Amino acid sequence: MISFTFHRLYRLHHFTASTTLLNGLLFSHPCPFFNFNSNPFWRYTQFNSFTTNPLSSDFDSVVKRVCSLVSESYCKVQENTHFKSRHPKLKLPIESEYLTQEQAITVVASLADEGGSMLALSFFYWAIGYVKFRHFMRLYIVLAIYLIKNGNFERTHEVMHFMLRNFCEVGMLKEAVDMVFEMQNQGLVLNAGSLNSVVSVATEMGHVEMAEKVFGEMCDRGVCPDSFCFESMVVAYCRMGRVVEADRWLSAMLERGFLVDNATCTLIMSVFCDKGSVNRVLWIFNKLIELGLAPNVINYTCLINGLCKKGIIKHAFELLEEMVRKGLKPNVFTHTVLIDGLCKKGWMDKAFRLFLKLVKSDNYKPNVHTYTAMIAGYCKQEKLNRAEMLLSRMQEQELVPNANTYTALIDGYCKVGNFDVAYKLLRVMDEKGLAPSIFTYNAVIDGLCKKGRVQEAYQMLKKGIQIGISPDLVTYTILMSQSCKLGDNGQAFALFSKMVKAGISPDMHTYTTLIAALCRQKKMKDSEKLFDDAVILGLIPTKETCTSMICGYCRDKNVAMAKKYFQRMGEYGCVPDSLTYGALISGLCKESKLDEARDLYNSMVDKGIPPCEVTRLTVAYEYCKNNEPTIAMGLLDRLEKKLWIRTVSTLVRKLCSEKNVDVAALFFHKLLDKQQSVDRVTLAAFMSACYESNNYDLVSSMNERITKDFDLALTQMAKLRKILFQGKLLNGILYSNDVLEREALTNLP
Repeated sequence: MISFTFHRLYRLHHFTASTTLLNGLLFSHPCPFFNFNSNPFWRYTQFNSFTTNPLSSDFDSVVKRVCSLVSESYCKVQENTHFKSRHPKLKLPIESEYLTQEQAITVVASLADEGGSMLALSFFYWAIGYVKFRHFMRLYIVLAIYLIKNGNFERTHEVMHFMLRNFCEVGMLKEAVDMVFEMQNQGLVLNAGSLNSVVSVATEMGHVEMAEKVFGEMCDRGVCPDSFCFESMVVAYCRMGRVVEADRWLSAMLERGFLVDNATCTLIMSVFCDKGSVNRVLWIFNKLIELGLAPNVINYTCLINGLCKKGIIKHAFELLEEMVRKGLKPNVFTHTVLIDGLCKKGWMDKAFRLFLKLVKSDNYKPNVHTYTAMIAGYCKQEKLNRAEMLLSRMQEQELVPNANTYTALIDGYCKVGNFDVAYKLLRVMDEKGLAPSIFTYNAVIDGLCKKGRVQEAYQMLKKGIQIGISPDLVTYTILMSQSCKLGDNGQAFALFSKMVKAGISPDMHTYTTLIAALCRQKKMKDSEKLFDDAVILGLIPTKETCTSMICGYCRDKNVAMAKKYFQRMGEYGCVPDSLTYGALISGLCKESKLDEARDLYNSMVDKGIPPCEVTRLTVAYEYCKNNEPTIAMGLLDRLEKKLWIRTVSTLVRKLCSEKNVDVAALFFHKLLDKQQSVDRVTLAAFMSACYESNNYDLVSSMNERITKDFDLALTQMAKLRKILFQGKLLNGILYSNDVLEREALTNLP
């Protein structure tokens, strides 16, 4: 049906053009397109008469006049330029109102028929400069058909590109794309350039799904995409932050051996690193080099920055060495990102050495960003004197501190609770004309919340809003976290709802804050719903998120679900740490699943993850309670000596408090095997338990093993026994033995 319409439209305008150019429209010098000498009226009519009463002219006369003007203007443009312009800019002494849309179509057809493609195109470029014609589809169609008829496919593709871009402006991209495919039915040969036009316009306007659909359809029609087609899709998804889709297109691109340019390489590395896909971006970087990409200083600096932000400092310095080996000289920005990474890691000594290297350098001197990174690092460690010294040094070098510099100092003073100086620095910023950002306010709000001055934090936020600062994701997360700490989940979720309504998308840290609060209250159904909502939004759960869920389910005595989330951690790229293992082991122990707890314990030790003291003690104690001290000893024997002694000492005291003296004696003997001198607290606890249980033989058996501290220990035990047997009351409350033990030990010499 569409093809039939095109055929009729073509015949109509071909006939109109032929009749319009009758009556002596002959070609002659100086302009080889039109000659109106046979009709003196056209030659001598004043141009201003064209615009005074355009409606008085009939259809054909208007078309003839415009054709004449286009021809003359085009000739002048070509005569006044040394090189022929690809898109000649005509200066026609008429307004767009002089022509109707139908007349414009007839002008294009007439010019194309008698004057050639360039003359028709020159008028086309003039016409689409006006809204009246820019979004008039038939104008593009008629010109494209004539260009196809003349075999000028290159110019046809140009017309199609303008059509796509202009109609996309008014939300008619789909209609324009359909028309491109219809042009193929009219004889236009689609190629990679056609695909590039559609993809570039669609992706620039954010219609990536349509771009994907067209990409597939053109491939089905025999179009072979080039590297620019793939690169446009990669860039579009990167700019949208959709790493998974960008990776998919990039992989397809690399499989075909296509390369990206250095600018696109920088964009890919920046976005992938920001989204946490550091390992993937390293593989991509090496693959691009393998395919022939010559990375520049900016590429390396961007990748080093991404690694430093993720705390992978060692690999960042390895890249620096690789960069130098290839003859690329790191600049001040490269060193600054490394210094910033070291400072964020807390390695201030290494950062300062690198900073001094810049100071002593003849080529590169530290800039404002370098000083700010160092100042922020010292403020993070609450070394404010050093931060102030660097600020003074910076000003001596005639470097002007910026808003970030003062924000770092304000954050430091808020961390130590010195809000007077923080507020003073805010006033200094105002005096220097530096507007505080939301980051500045977040630093103050966070400091106030951590010091318990919540109402003051809300007042600070209100003040910021009054001067036009909008709270961001960090602001809401700080306030939600504080509400959760106070147990006010209602306020936390109210803030969450307000944030979403403000158009701020929550990140995984925000979800983790709320999930952890719900898990602490054993509201696991609500926690699971939040977890699933985050995954649906495309957020990747972190180690902290999964650990919170595992802790919550173990607290709720649902170890099966805890194990399920533990197993899912690998799907999200999360590596469980000692806290994660400890939470699950504790849950298994509470449900008397000791064999599973032991296997998990051995697994974490095999992976080089040292179990925390609570985990070590929990597993050993549960086996001792289960009358299997040998297994407990085997588990603890895998620890290094220092950790072993500390754990066994605590276990002995715990067993003694539970009156399990026989098992405590086994560990106490082994403790004496490791070291002859036992700490006073453990010795006191063991002897106290022996006396209370009338196991005097156990004490006697220790005579030969306990060294010079024995007499002192007996004296101490005598005092301790006196307190215990008297049943000493503290503030009217009879305390348990362990409390009395601590109270007694404080009075020992």
